[in-house]
Amino acid sequence: MVKSNKINVYLEIGQKRTFAGALDWPGWCRSGRDEESALQALFEYGPRYGRVLSRSRLGFKAPSSESAFVVVERIKGNATTDFGAPGLPPVADAKAVSSEELVQFEKILKACLHALEASMQAASGKSLRTGPRGGGRQLESVIEHVLESNEGYLKSVGWKFQQSKTGDLDQQLKETQQAILTALRASARGEIPAKGPRGGTRWTARYFARRVAWHILDHAWEIEDRLVSE
Repeated sequence: MVKSNKINVYLEIGQKRTFAGALDWPGWCRSGRDEESALQALFEYGPRYGRVLSRSRLGFKAPSSESAFVVVERIKGNATTDFGAPGLPPVADAKAVSSEELVQFEKILKACLHALEASMQAASGKSLRTGPRGGGRQLESVIEHVLESNEGYLKSVGWKFQQSKTGDLDQQLKETQQAILTALRASARGEIPAKGPRGGTRWTARYFARRVAWHILDHAWEIEDRLVSE
């Protein structure tokens, strides 16, 4: 990763929501109503992201102020952005992935998956706090959603994978984890065509890592935040 006090950030700007993402750190991506609040949320989650990567030895250090952020790209968002998910890749994600970067991306994805597993264990047998109108998935439904989304992400990068419906959720997550890492390596090494059989553009390895890491962490943190303390 880039060893600098400055952190390159891109903004995905929708009509109702804006996402701020750190280009060199997949998974460190937060949203707000506008650019200012999105960057503030990204800054506030820096230490939390750092804890996720604490064992990865990648040299991540949360910034001490928002002045460390350098906005290098602004993307016009779409319906996905306003719905609540980053939906468009920054220009930098078209770059090829070096062997060193591939190792780094693998470590980040493994760390994110470990964070999800840890939050699942902490919430096992417990309730998740619901919203003021009673909304909000419980643990099993959250994990099922993550599994379903991961299957869709794998298809977007061009990897054939069908989630097993047998076994418990822990086993299904392990199967998905292996598929994610295998697909990442194949995409980074150019083993997956950039275009699908019908001509559609597939996700690049960088964007695949970015989107998967964001989604896994988003729900790992959701579980932590909604866990009802006894």
